[in-house]
Amino acid sequence: MATADTLTVDGYDIPLLGLGTWQLEPDDARRMVGHALTNGYRHIDTAWIYRNEKGVGEGIRDAGLARGDFWLTTKIWVDHFSHDALLKQAEESANSLGTAPDLLLLHWPKATPPLVETIGALNEAKARGLTAAIGLSNFPSGEWKKAQDLSEARLITNQVEYHPYLSQKTLIDTARDLGSSVTAWSPLAQGKIVEDATIRAIAEVHGKSVGQVTLRWIVQQGVIAIPKTSKESRAAENLDIFDFALTEDEMARIHALAHPGGRLGDWIDPVFEWDQDTSQSY
Repeated sequence: MATADTLTVDGYDIPLLGLGTWQLEPDDARRMVGHALTNGYRHIDTAWIYRNEKGVGEGIRDAGLARGDFWLTTKIWVDHFSHDALLKQAEESANSLGTAPDLLLLHWPKATPPLVETIGALNEAKARGLTAAIGLSNFPSGEWKKAQDLSEARLITNQVEYHPYLSQKTLIDTARDLGSSVTAWSPLAQGKIVEDATIRAIAEVHGKSVGQVTLRWIVQQGVIAIPKTSKESRAAENLDIFDFALTEDEMARIHALAHPGGRLGDWIDPVFEWDQDTSQSY
């Protein structure tokens, strides 16, 4: 059953706040995942290219939760987008994790092989039980729509960079149109929010940290957030965002921080173009 801290997409209840594991070494991934799941987290995000799926799986086993009590996401790397390579990696990831993920994403858009082949293989991975659901990561709206047109199953999220300095209005609108969702990576702008006067002023009103206010701003839009951290205390702080709400004015003030140079991770294949929002207002 969906609750205030979950988002229901195509019948799947996805926890709005998860633990990201990018840049965590396997031992740290094991420690943080085990601690997070033991202390209230119910959503873990990893990827094959992070080289820590085995550590994530060990952390899951350390926590000892029933499999149905948490959400697990991993990603297919771009070198594995051909039919056979994708299915092989999906099996390898499930073995490393010790369980099939709830959600399997294509990590970045890629011009070759043809998208129809990759999406077909992704759907086959789902049919084989190598994942419960499928989705995308770092896909601009145009490519997202093409992918969904080719997919038998709903692509239930598109995981992209999103934080107060980068507008993703177009993608969020696309998600709504497609009956899907957006998941935010680097939701805290890799720490750039810490000295932000606007967010700090709002945080003082609520007795919260700038990180908590920023994460609240994201999830209050119905966007999933997966902040990463190697600190157990920070993980606990990040999770403590469901006991307050921002006003419409506070939401708008944070939206107004977005600017054209706000993107932090521009690793997309040059053949693709990011959405260019003409307005930052939501």
